[in-house]
Amino acid sequence: MENENNAQRFLDLIQKSRKGKFKIYIGMSAGVGKTFRMLQEAHMLLKKGIDIKIGYVETHNRKETHELLEGLPIIPRRTIFYKGKQLEEMDVQAIINLRPEVVIVDELAHTNMEGSKNEKRWQDVLEIVEAGINVISAVNIQHIESLNQDVKQITNVEVKERVPDNVLRLADEVVNIDLTSEDLIARLKEGKIYTEDKIQTALNNFFKSDQILQLRELALKEVASQVVRKVENEVPNLHALRHEKLLACISSNDKTAKIIIRKTARLASYYNSDWYVLYVETPKESPDKIALDKQRYLINNFKLATELGAEVIKTEDKKITDAILKIVKQQQITTVCIGKPHLNLFKVILSTSIFRRLLNNLSSSNVDLVILS
Repeated sequence: MENENNAQRFLDLIQKSRKGKFKIYIGMSAGVGKTFRMLQEAHMLLKKGIDIKIGYVETHNRKETHELLEGLPIIPRRTIFYKGKQLEEMDVQAIINLRPEVVIVDELAHTNMEGSKNEKRWQDVLEIVEAGINVISAVNIQHIESLNQDVKQITNVEVKERVPDNVLRLADEVVNIDLTSEDLIARLKEGKIYTEDKIQTALNNFFKSDQILQLRELALKEVASQVVRKVENEVPNLHALRHEKLLACISSNDKTAKIIIRKTARLASYYNSDWYVLYVETPKESPDKIALDKQRYLINNFKLATELGAEVIKTEDKKITDAILKIVKQQQITTVCIGKPHLNLFKVILSTSIFRRLLNNLSSSNVDLVILS
């Protein structure tokens, strides 16, 4: 009954607008049942007379999931020859040409083969939505860009295929597929996720109870923040009196900058706020003096910030503090986020006049300063 209500809600969304609607099923890991749930919904929509087609689904040879494909119209995949091998990709143009009311597209974080129109599947999906076609897709929490470092800390694995946070923000619905760690591990042991030869390796690595619990918490928090954002955007008179605006201050230090950008993105997501990334170019970091590798780091970090929904501000100034305070005033910033100073913080506050001046000015302007570890 709950699944039927879920499908009905999405159907109502479709009928309210001619623009393509976008729904994402999100889960803490492989095997929680995202694809299974999408296919269940596909059958329900088909019974209601909706023209629904499968654009791309990966069942991973899971029996229960594979059986659900029976009776669903499937758009043939596009064949690509790559390095002497015949491979298959989703046929985006065929989907747009056929114009079904709803299309199912699995594995949102997938990287397309060389020669494809778009580098990533999430770009394919946005193109399909722009064409006025409704899309139901799925992704695991570890593929969300701003959570990359959190996931690495939990699992000790850096996920390479990632989806920018703003893709989730573009979704009309984000639905969490939740399982307890005990249920997920039971499914794994029963052979419902991987084949028998891979079960023990999975138990020793990714499918540890404590890791699953932490990933589950990330998934629940992410969906909760999406719900809060939706309520704030759609229900009048619920905005807080002070609308938060965050400013992340970065240097040309690649590692520190990425951490500051990702953590500020999470804060901005939590507060449903606008945010900016500021880089102050001092005379010693002018284009003719800064090292080429640092220039590349900056370009990559600006790109990351944009993908996560920030507006990038680049300014020139001899004094970094003056530049920060100027932007704070111009953009009406409420919270400034900086990296942890390399020196002992107490010593910095006592001895560094620049840092002390920044603290004094921000506090007198009722602006919060967040020091990110």
